[in-house]
Amino acid sequence: MPSSRHDALHVVRTRRPRRPWAPKDPIATYYGSRTLGLSGLKKRLSERIYGLLLRSIEEGIPVTQETAQAVAVAARTWAMEQGATHYTHWFHPLTGATAEKHDTFFDYRKNTEMLKGRELVQQEPDASSFPHGGIRSTFEARGYTAWDPSSPFFIWDTTLCIPTIFVSYTGDALDFKVPLLKSIQTIDRSATRLCRLFGKRTRHVVPMVGWEQEYFVVDRALHNARPDLVMCGRTVFGHAPARGQQLEDHYFGPISPRIMNFMKSLEYEAHRLGIPLSTRHNEVAPAQYELAPTFTSANLANDHNQLLRDIMQKIAQEHHLCVLFHEKPFEGLNGNGKHCNWSLATDTGVNLMQPSDKLQDNLFFLLFFIATLRAVHTYSDLLAASIASYGNEFRLGGHEAPPAILSVFIGDVLEQILNDISRTKSIHRPLDKAFLMKLGVDRIPQITRDNTDRNRTSPFAFTGNKFEFRSVGADSNIARPLTILNTIVAEQIDSLHRLLLPASGGRNKEQLLARTAQVLGDEVAQCRDIIFNGDGYSQDWVKEAQKRKLCNVPDTPHALAAYLKKKNIALLNKHKVLSLREVTSRNEIMLNGYVKKIEIESRLMQDLVDNHVLPTAVQYQHQLIENIEGLLRLSLDAEPLQSLLLQINKHLARVQSEVRSMQKTRSACNAIPDTMARATAYAEKIKKRYFGRIREIVDALELLVDDKLWPLVKYRELLFFR
Repeated sequence: MPSSRHDALHVVRTRRPRRPWAPKDPIATYYGSRTLGLSGLKKRLSERIYGLLLRSIEEGIPVTQETAQAVAVAARTWAMEQGATHYTHWFHPLTGATAEKHDTFFDYRKNTEMLKGRELVQQEPDASSFPHGGIRSTFEARGYTAWDPSSPFFIWDTTLCIPTIFVSYTGDALDFKVPLLKSIQTIDRSATRLCRLFGKRTRHVVPMVGWEQEYFVVDRALHNARPDLVMCGRTVFGHAPARGQQLEDHYFGPISPRIMNFMKSLEYEAHRLGIPLSTRHNEVAPAQYELAPTFTSANLANDHNQLLRDIMQKIAQEHHLCVLFHEKPFEGLNGNGKHCNWSLATDTGVNLMQPSDKLQDNLFFLLFFIATLRAVHTYSDLLAASIASYGNEFRLGGHEAPPAILSVFIGDVLEQILNDISRTKSIHRPLDKAFLMKLGVDRIPQITRDNTDRNRTSPFAFTGNKFEFRSVGADSNIARPLTILNTIVAEQIDSLHRLLLPASGGRNKEQLLARTAQVLGDEVAQCRDIIFNGDGYSQDWVKEAQKRKLCNVPDTPHALAAYLKKKNIALLNKHKVLSLREVTSRNEIMLNGYVKKIEIESRLMQDLVDNHVLPTAVQYQHQLIENIEGLLRLSLDAEPLQSLLLQINKHLARVQSEVRSMQKTRSACNAIPDTMARATAYAEKIKKRYFGRIREIVDALELLVDDKLWPLVKYRELLFFR
């Protein structure tokens, strides 16, 4: 029987590794060569125009038509020097992917290449054709993309890409970038004001982000022979291989030549595009990897992550590979996360999340540190909603992913300092940045131990000079959690500022410091419950978290409900990050997306059972019947084969019954008019009730049916065939 699985395996066995694209030249010779940022524009613009552009970025002054025209000419000239023929407004719609429409530079009427200032600044994609949550109707199609001058131009292939925002005709945000930019403005304003209260010469405070992107890589032929990977990004069936990740030998192990060639090609393109990749390594699960850049501003970090994910897929295709970003592509193995390391930095280069060994500086650090703790405690439900997704449901709570319970790890040293502040309303000791570790081996250099350990089960952990938000899913746009994190921390910074302002009136430094310690002591008492340094997987912690009334939502629909709570809507409105209309539309979009993904997987399961699993099992049954009849004619023992035949027949009857029942239930769920109720029904009555049962039966059949007949590429082949 012809099988796409066996055809794919044959292709893999005859593959030859593709050579990497990377040159032998030092990275410095080509880093950023495909980007045009402020340093490049400075060389191509007059001093006056460059100054106007810089003021627009730093002070929020609108870009003038004159400035836009000059920048457009400079960008087009530079792009054509690089071989570009088209330009596009590159944006992040609420699909979670990127979007682009290419227009040629060539003007057929004037027989010349052009890019006008108004074409740089604004274009009009169809707003009703992207997710909008009811903001736009088909007959209300107009929307606008508008240039974001704070993010550099870049060239991908032969197209000049112009980073933009995306809004509706009525001005509502239809993308991830607009709320992120607003939240960046909000925390900049709040943190800068607090810095100045303490006499700091700070003009701006910028949220800094360093993301860590986890991903799986499988052969493209094997990927294409799995309809579930093609349609859903994860395997809905597949028996666990005898060897998975239990030997713990893949993590940080040697990178295979084929994957290394892919990584080298990827890094070359990333470096040309100004993406500062600094780390690459094998992750815990077989066929799983991770990469990470150095820290950049939140807006640029988000643009880099979205762009890099597009690049990864395109370069993987050149190497006959496929990248999987789904949070849980393989059952029983580690899932994919995207840890967001977050801190705050001043324009003078000071990391506000950096502890100090000086008491006064440490007090300043604790202001921002405790403001973050308080923010997570007060708005934990909103923070949980920001990372809620269908894929993340499969990942959270197992295989080194943090649990759904939202808590903060700070380490024993910091916890003791907070206890002291809460008890005495003062600070008695500094926080050393690091400690020397004695190993007892003289020839080994001294090791410095950080002021906190790492806790892989913590969803939100302080790791020495930054917070690591570990709950973010690999397939998510990081702007969503960053927008919420920036906003809730800004709210708490504002609260601290209001409490401290009276003490600064007389300019008495000692009074201000004393009042600060007192306020921080009170704040610690208010958010102590969010701190947890132990094992997030323990059942004792589940019970303890319930006593503390910490956020622990069972699924995405319940998590998303936090967006519509009055206090959360009020917060987002107060800081003008998201309006009620925008919050409501996003909630509708995410709930609809959740329903659609479960519906697609449900229909795919039915298709795989009816058109792949059942025919294959029936064919094997016929072979067994022929063998049994032959044995009986020879008066030989046929009982083992008869038992196998009965097992297969039992599984077939069960899986058919479950699939038909799921189909009826799905029809009933689709008839529910309310989006929230429909999403909840899909979660409870489809995903939780049927997906596990059907998978269990099919995986059992995979072990019983002849390997030569089984139509779906198996886990051992996907994970270990290079």
